[in-house]
Amino acid sequence: MPTVKPIPQGFRSVTPYLTLSDAARALDFYKRAFGAQEVMRMDGPGGKIGHAEIKIGDSMIMLADEMPGSASRSPQSLGGSTAGVFLYVENVDTIFNQAVSGGAQVVSPLEDMFWGDRFGTLKDPFGHIWSVATHKEDVAPAEMSKRMQEFAAKRMQQSKSAH
Repeated sequence: MPTVKPIPQGFRSVTPYLTLSDAARALDFYKRAFGAQEVMRMDGPGGKIGHAEIKIGDSMIMLADEMPGSASRSPQSLGGSTAGVFLYVENVDTIFNQAVSGGAQVVSPLEDMFWGDRFGTLKDPFGHIWSVATHKEDVAPAEMSKRMQEFAAKRMQQSKSAH
């Protein structure tokens, strides 16, 4: 008898699980916006999705519709999201713009960040928050600390100028 792997083929130790109010529409959006590949889908009661799995790059994400009696709620039911997904991609500009074209809202625009990533944040049409980045530069801890202080000072100055 073959040995069963404790972590299934294709998965990592941590796998996000998104609860949605319209998982079928979300699956379509994630395919268009992030190039997700649908791995599997199990229908639930009332035309809902009981469980689905998608692959983006080398990582899996599980998702399902919100179900009565379940402890998991969609961002729409909660009035906000309690977690986010951080997605590293090869070309953040392309993926970010693709997601916005597909209906995502810009939370923070793309910019080169002090920690070495080109980075931006989106809210998908279902209320989930996605941080999308391409790593551009390895930054030593001392340099990162210096850049962080400069970044914070710049943001503080921008905040004062806006008021």
